[in-house]
Formats: sequence, structure tokens, C-alpha cells
Amino acid sequence: MKSPSKMQQQEQQEQQQPWLADDDAEDADADTRCGIGPCKRLEFFNKYFANKNTFIFVYGVLGCIYGSTYAYSNATLSTIEKRFKIPSKVTGVISVGNDISSLFVAGLLGYYAGKGHRPRWMAVGIFCVAMFCFITLLPHLIWGPGEDALSLTLEQGGVGDSTDYDVQLIMKRKTLCRAGFNDSLAGAECYSPGNTEESGIAPAFLLFLAQFISGIGGSLYYTLGTSYMDDNIKRSKTPALVSVTYFMKMLGPAVGYSLASFFLKVYIAPDLTPSITNTDPRWLGAWWAGWAVLGSLLLFMAFLISMFPQTMPRTIIRRREARARGEQVEQSASSEKASLSDMIDTVKRLLKNKIYMCNTLAAIFYMFGFMPFWMYTPKYIEVQYRVSAARASFFTGSVGLVFSAFGILISGFVITKFKPTARCLAMWNVFVSIIAVCATITYPFLGCNESDMQSRQMVLHKDEVQQACNLNCDCDFVKYSPVCSEDGQTTFISACHAGCRDFAMEDNKKIFTDCSCIPSPIGAAAFQLSEDSIEVSNFSVQDLASNNDSVLTTSTPSSFISNLPQFLGGRAFSGPCPVDCTAMFYSYIALVCLLKFTGASGRTSNFLVSVR
Repeated sequence: MKSPSKMQQQEQQEQQQPWLADDDAEDADADTRCGIGPCKRLEFFNKYFANKNTFIFVYGVLGCIYGSTYAYSNATLSTIEKRFKIPSKVTGVISVGNDISSLFVAGLLGYYAGKGHRPRWMAVGIFCVAMFCFITLLPHLIWGPGEDALSLTLEQGGVGDSTDYDVQLIMKRKTLCRAGFNDSLAGAECYSPGNTEESGIAPAFLLFLAQFISGIGGSLYYTLGTSYMDDNIKRSKTPALVSVTYFMKMLGPAVGYSLASFFLKVYIAPDLTPSITNTDPRWLGAWWAGWAVLGSLLLFMAFLISMFPQTMPRTIIRRREARARGEQVEQSASSEKASLSDMIDTVKRLLKNKIYMCNTLAAIFYMFGFMPFWMYTPKYIEVQYRVSAARASFFTGSVGLVFSAFGILISGFVITKFKPTARCLAMWNVFVSIIAVCATITYPFLGCNESDMQSRQMVLHKDEVQQACNLNCDCDFVKYSPVCSEDGQTTFISACHAGCRDFAMEDNKKIFTDCSCIPSPIGAAAFQLSEDSIEVSNFSVQDLASNNDSVLTTSTPSSFISNLPQFLGGRAFSGPCPVDCTAMFYSYIALVCLLKFTGASGRTSNFLVSVR
């Protein structure tokens, strides 16, 4: 019997499998064209750029820039707090604005956008993130650098090495103990109802609005990008390529922190000359400049991502080949029609998936513990280890997060090569979480020594700010301008709080003198009197020379207090007392690097468990 010809076999196969018919070609061509109108007729785009490698690169670079926006936000958080006088509890609420918007719109938007042209919807999301950058920039454009920052510039009255008598007199009235001033203008320059700065409510609202908008855009980027990759990449190549995208995304925080480190070294008003250095606690860096750069880059990347087709041409070919072999091919998410009933069925199906739900809950609880710490890490380093905002941003980004990137990259290639089971991947995630918990518990033990922290005791409690030695100094409205006692042990909020009545310039450095709250080594040596030789209300020079604050009470005669500078005329230097936390700081950085590397190695495995 004569066997059927090849053409007859193909016709029989097309009758049994109608999806192989030629009428599917037009839909395939329309589905694989460029995503935006002007380039749809450009054949070279489909031939050379509409492929998985180009998308992985563009998507990874976009993730890097997108991740740098949140890192930059965290790095400049303390500067924004100081500039607009926003307390940390308010900035905490501002920072969760993106989570609030994601909570309400991520599921609904992600579902309906996933049924449409996903690259175009991703472009819409990135446009929202770009708007987040420009809205965050608005407070600076509206309110400028602020009066506090301007007053610390030479052009606006800040004093560097000036010896002009009138300028020095004004600075004395603004910063020094005014017990010796008899004129009525002693406190006029320090406080006036008309000199109060703008409220931080309006800037806080703009910052919250920016975060809220970014949550909408971020949810589209993550949900649609993941499903688009899963539909257009071979499963055997997914772990390696996903690791590459995660690697590039994890470089984003490093870029963001490095960018913040660069701009925070520049004064908030770049066209003016600051009278202080960037190590001074009053320093305000150019936190606003990075937002203009990041917003512009995101607009450009939104245009690039929108050019990709709804489905890759190679994906269509691969599906046809699979169907020709008689294999069952799953439809992509974008090929199904969106409906409310289908969305409800999809949610029910996910809720019944025990592995998916447990993995999702684990990720939620992990982020509950990790995100607040990551958000305030630069500020934590500034306060705990006494480093500048620029240096804290540099170490947070360039060191720890680079280890995260390599952890993701290496884990992806290990999974691709050895192909571990789902159980092994899940167990590794559990092990990584245990390591993260143990490492986090050790952080409180890596602070400065107790002896090094003595210099902060003067500024921790409000009731310790006002003491007997500065009761008559009228320091209530003196701005924060820390000084360090000459023995290097105590930091005061200002020269006024240290009881200093004068200052002098030595080697272009301001030195405050006649400080009643600081014991003078010279004065103590000159008055070597017996314990009972001079006593006023149970006081003794011996107690005063040892800086025993417990003997100075509000019952001390004012006549005695006014004469304290005669033998307690200590000196103070501008800026807080130096604290050597170098060893503990580098120990902390080493632990962070270890934690980042191990934690990032579980990202790829967690992705595979969730998707597969």
C-alpha cells in the first residue's frame, strides 16, 4: 500500500491541529511588531532588537536606575529631615506611601495590564516613577535651600575667618552665652516671629504624593516584567537570565548610594560658599540634584521599553515548532482576554496554591523586618558610627550591595548548572533567612564603646541641656551648632549651652572661650585650695575642677554662678567631639557584606519557587 505523501500528512496534521494553519501568521506578525507607532514598519528592529538578549539588557538597566531611586531616597532622608525639619516618624509614614498605593492597585492593575501590551504598560509605570523623581524635586524648587543653610554661607552672613568687629558682635549675640550682654538686642537676631521658617507640612505632603505615585509605577514594572520574561524565555535558560536581571537590579542601590554620596558632598546651594565643611552636623548637601538626573534617565528608559513587541518573534517560532511536534503549548498571559470573572478565578487559584501562599507570606514577613532597616541604614550609620551623610551613603551602596549583586549572579549560574529540586531551593531559602536573623541580632553589639559615647550625653535628654552653669545664658532659641570641650569628652548643643561668652580665631579656626560649663585645666591648677577653704552652699573648687555637675543645682546663688568663669573659663571647639569607631564600623561593614551575599543568593531560588 502506498504511503501518504508529505503534503497529505501536513494537511491531515493541520486538520487535527488547526493552530498550525497559515491564517495564524498575520496575528503572529501583528503580535511581534514594535510597541510604538513610528517604529512598527522598521524591519531591522524586529530582526536585531526584538529578542530576549536585548530585552534582558534594557530591563536590567531599567531595574538598575529604578532601584537607584529608592536607594537615593534613603541616602538623602536625613538631609531632607534636617532641611524641612520633618521628624523621623513622619518620614517613616512618607516612605510607605508607595506600599499603600501598591496595596490598592497592584493586583487590579497588574491583572488587566498583563492581558494587554505589557512593554507599553511597563513604560507607563516607569513614567510614573519618573514623575516621582520630579515631584520629590519640587520642594527644593519651591522653598529653596532654607534660611539655616543660607546663614552658613559667606555670602549670606556666615562667618569663616572674618575678624570684623561688627560681624563678630552679631555672631556673639547669636551663638554665645548672653548673661554678659546688657542691651535689649541680645536675642533679637536669634529669634523673631517673622524669622521662623516654613512649616514642614507642605513639603511632607509633596514627598508623600511622590511616593504614592511611584508605588503605582513600581507594581507595573515588577509584575509585568517578570511575566513577560517567563513567557518569552526558555525554561532551561530562565534561572541564568533572571539572575542577570537581578544582578543589574542590585547594582541600582549601589549606583543610587554612590550618586547620593557625590551630591551630598556638594552644598545645598552650589552657587554659594559654605562657611562649614561636610563633616559638620549642620551641613546640608545638594540632595535635590540627583532627582533631576534620575528622572531624566527614567523617561528615556520608558521610551526604550515601550518599543518591545507584545510577544518576541522567536517565541512565536518556538511555539509553532512545539505544536508541530504535537506538544501542548500554554498560552501567554497577554493572549487571554481580561474579565472580572477570570480575575476572580485567578485569585482563587492562587489562594489554593499552598506552596505559593507560604512562599509569599514568608517574603512578606521578611520584608517587614528588612525594609525599615534598609530604609534607615544610612542614618543609622551616621548616628551610630559618627560618619558624614556622604560617607554613610558610599559604604551602604558601593560595598554591601555589590556583594548582593554577586550573590544573585553566582546563585543563578549554580542553579542553571546543577538544577536542584524545588525542595532544595526552598530549604536554602530557609537557611538564608536564619542567617539573616542571626546577623541582624548582632548589630546592636557593634556600636561604639561606652567611653566613646560619653560625648553624646549632653544632647540626649532635654532636662540635661539646661544646667546651673548656663541658667542665665538664655539659650532657648539658639540654633543647633555643636561644640566640643577642650578635653574632647563632652559635646554641647551650642557654645551658649556650654556657657561660652567669647570666641577667638586661631589658625582660621573658631575657638570659644570663657565657657562656664567646661573646667579649665589652667584655672583648676591656679586654684589649688583646700576642700573647705572656699565653700558656697556646700560647693568647693575641688568639685568644680572635677566637673562634678551634681553639685551644681538651681539653688546655687546666682552671684556665685556669675563668677564661675573666673576659675572655670574652659574652651570649646566647633563641631562635635571626635569618636573613634573605626574598628567597630569596619566589623559592621564586613558583617553586612556577608549578610548581603547570602541573602541575595536566595533571590533567584525564591523567584523560581514562586513562578514554577
